Amino acid sequence: MPERRNADRNARVGDRLVLKGSHACDCFRVGVITALRHADGTPPYEVHWLDDGHTSLVFPGPEAHVEPPPRRTTAGRR
Repeated sequence: MPERRNADRNARVGDRLVLKGSHACDCFRVGVITALRHADGTPPYEVHWLDDGHTSLVFPGPEAHVEPPPRRTTAGRR
């Protein structure tokens, strides 16, 4: 399972921002952080959303967390 960081902590470009809705009708979204507005990695984040391809400036709330990018596997390489 990937390491999780609160969205109000330090993110890096390439990390994933995961939003989980707090109500049954709320959506689940995953986006890639493409730019930081602060050198220390605190919000807001510029995020490219994987579900619709849009980019937006996000001030994440308590339903959000940051994950590192998925690790690439080297299976099959020789």
